[in-house]
Amino acid sequence: MLSLLSSLLLACSNTAEYKVPFYTDASYTPIWKIDAQAKNNLNHIAPFRFTNQYGRTFSSEDLKGKIYLANFFFTTCKGICPKMTNNIKKIYQHFEGNPRVLFLSHSVTPEIDSVAKLKAYADANDIHTPQWELLTGKATEIYNLARKSYFVEEANGLSKDSTEFLHTENIVLVDKDGHIRGLYNGTIALDAERAIEDIDALLQE
Repeated sequence: MLSLLSSLLLACSNTAEYKVPFYTDASYTPIWKIDAQAKNNLNHIAPFRFTNQYGRTFSSEDLKGKIYLANFFFTTCKGICPKMTNNIKKIYQHFEGNPRVLFLSHSVTPEIDSVAKLKAYADANDIHTPQWELLTGKATEIYNLARKSYFVEEANGLSKDSTEFLHTENIVLVDKDGHIRGLYNGTIALDAERAIEDIDALLQE
């Protein structure tokens, strides 16, 4: 009995409450309190390897120790993508020059969005920074990463495959350990402000 009580007290003492919640699955149910062991077993973003707007390889290895926002777009999009890009730019401007914060924009039409197209899009939107990667690669890999790892379409995405077009305004925040910590509507300015607050909090962890 004493041993059980000691174990429970130890578990409680190892449990921490976070200012920014964790999300472990497509339901995006927030977890505010978690112990160290459970934290280590949380969902991690799967490894990936893509090509950026400069023709250089960018992979999950480049994200070790980094906090980042991930979104999915295409260069010919005239609807939600321009709004999303503009709101991400506001977030970027807040963290400009901070190498601990990165931004990843994955093309959902990689068969169209070549390196040259991504570079032209970056130039047109004044994206000239090593902190913001525009990424292209195999469509199947991008779609699976978006739906099965970032849960960017939330629960609806789990039943879809790489033949179904991916188009979402959601932006995902990932911490330095590869855990999902936020989901935001990229077309809403208030959500951009919320993302800034959450990233500021993660920088203090």
